Amino acid sequence: METAMSGRLALSPNHVFNPKPGDKYSFCKGPCSNVCIPMAVLATGPGKGGLLEKPVIEKGTPGRESEFDLRKSRKSAPPYRVILHNDDFNKREYVVQVLMKVIPGMTLDNAYDIMLDAHYNGLSVVIICARADAEEHCMQLRGNGLLSSIEPASGGC
Repeated sequence: METAMSGRLALSPNHVFNPKPGDKYSFCKGPCSNVCIPMAVLATGPGKGGLLEKPVIEKGTPGRESEFDLRKSRKSAPPYRVILHNDDFNKREYVVQVLMKVIPGMTLDNAYDIMLDAHYNGLSVVIICARADAEEHCMQLRGNGLLSSIEPASGGC
């Protein structure tokens, strides 16, 4: 592993510091000279030389989106509602247990309110999330014997 050099470098304010691997004054020495990290040089004024600053490191890989860009694109996808439908087969306690098991972060009070809303009104919105998550939650609810569906959410989260 190569070590970074820190210190002062005497340069004129108009000097362009652009060493090539293997040059006499290059900071890149040894077998890894072709992977030199470019350094930013700050000229402090006429006759005062310059200072080396922190390495300039490129963010991300060319041709690939960064993690931040991926999160941004996921958030721009339209949200979907997971809807719980009332049925005459499952007990209320069981519906509450399944909701708490399937939906991350679901509290007992929220699950109870959703179950009652579906019981009295025929259906209730369980969660609003991305389409892939909504499909997964819907399939898990169905896998536990509850009637559920998804639909696009108008108006966002």
